[in-house]
Amino acid sequence: VLELLRGVQRGSELRKISLSRLRRALQNKETQQKFVRLDGSIRTLIGLFTSSLADMQMEAARCLHELSHSSDPAVVEACLPVTSYLLTYLSGHSVEFTELCLYTLGNLAVESEAVRKQLLPQGIIPVLASCIQSPHEAVLEGLGYILSQLLQAKEAPTEIIPLVLDSVLPKHILRLVCSGLKAATGAAVEFAWCLHYIVCSHAADAALLSLGALPALTSLLLDLASEIPQNTPEGLELLVCPVLRCLSNLLAEETGCEGQIQDERLLIALFLILQCFLQQHPFIVQECLWLLNNLTADEPFFCFALLSLDLLPALLQLLPCSQMASVLVLTVLCNIAEKGPAYCQQLHWQPALPLLLPTLTLPDPEVVGQCLELLHLLFLHWPEATADFARQGGHWALEQLQSTPELQERARALLDMIRQPLGPSTFS
Repeated sequence: VLELLRGVQRGSELRKISLSRLRRALQNKETQQKFVRLDGSIRTLIGLFTSSLADMQMEAARCLHELSHSSDPAVVEACLPVTSYLLTYLSGHSVEFTELCLYTLGNLAVESEAVRKQLLPQGIIPVLASCIQSPHEAVLEGLGYILSQLLQAKEAPTEIIPLVLDSVLPKHILRLVCSGLKAATGAAVEFAWCLHYIVCSHAADAALLSLGALPALTSLLLDLASEIPQNTPEGLELLVCPVLRCLSNLLAEETGCEGQIQDERLLIALFLILQCFLQQHPFIVQECLWLLNNLTADEPFFCFALLSLDLLPALLQLLPCSQMASVLVLTVLCNIAEKGPAYCQQLHWQPALPLLLPTLTLPDPEVVGQCLELLHLLFLHWPEATADFARQGGHWALEQLQSTPELQERARALLDMIRQPLGPSTFS
């Protein structure tokens, strides 16, 4: 390692060869540790990195990039002096050089709070805001990478996201996500996750809503669903996931948002996405159901649309997918049942009750508890359902639950409802 460093420092014609060998050597963890302990090592790299010789600059940038992969605090700390130069070179040079600088900064930011605290006063957010209008996909992907690392930092909600919101970044992130979805590019994936991390900071909701995030993301899902399954790009699930989460989180935090996107086509799009990804990427099912839950939680519009579009059978088919899917399906059904007798009547007419009986025998208290909540709403708003439930063996299933401490009280209450004489139903 010392010999390679000397070869780099000599300034001979062999310097580039020594630098190239050093880059390959720095792929080794122990070599990285030894290199940064040598006197003048980082200073020498910075000198070459800031030189006027393009080939030397590029090779030095590659060496610094190898060092940035280290998880050793000593190596990362040794790289602190280079951050200001990395930022400076984001505004020019070749695409490959800019890309290297972005990923080097991103790698360093992942590992070190000290690096992040140094980058903020150096103006990294304004620099990234100027880079985001680059026409080059490679630059945008690298920019998305470093921004996503910054937005995931523990200090992001208080120190980083406010700076991001005060810049043009949110507007361009939303634009890039919406324009890049169908191509499933790496940049679009990175920026979709950036948008998700911003949304998770509750202070950001108003800013994103003012930019039209809800209609833009809704339109995005509609466009995507219109092309499924004819043209589903590889890796599209990595992009769909954060987009679904962004919509879900915006709806969860802001009351009245459902009214901004009262478009029943969104439900059709969700079920098409569910059908497309169900087998190979079942985690998307959970994301779709979480969004469906937030859509149906308050506004009756989407509850009515789900029933009128005859999507209930497709929803009920998701009950056995997983524990979380079962809970979310039952929660959506509860959202519908809460809207009153007319909705409960529809649930009763659809084949909901026969599918609920096997759910009551599952060993998962959370799933069973949510099923009991749904039955309570059905019996309360549409008493005719109680007789059907008893005829199908529901009475026996409820009696079995009385031996489960956390469920016995609710099971007993439902048994009492079944035993009551049938009264008239009242439509609201």
